[in-house]
Amino acid sequence: MDTTTEDQSIADVRANLSELHNAVKLLRRTYFLTSRGKRQAAVIPVDLGELIQQAGGPDAAVTILKAHLEPGR
Repeated sequence: MDTTTEDQSIADVRANLSELHNAVKLLRRTYFLTSRGKRQAAVIPVDLGELIQQAGGPDAAVTILKAHLEPGR
């Protein structure tokens, strides 16, 4: 598994879950799990996941981030 690449195939992650876990936990990396080259899910550091929960879940967090990142704001 190449931990320098943010896209990881689900098959590679299955075979190297411990390595992915360590990279997320220790290096604070975010990885996207892919199937047939398309992103299907993400593995993120726990503190980011907890902030998403506090914001009201993934949909609310996306709304907040999009508003914050809009040009000219």
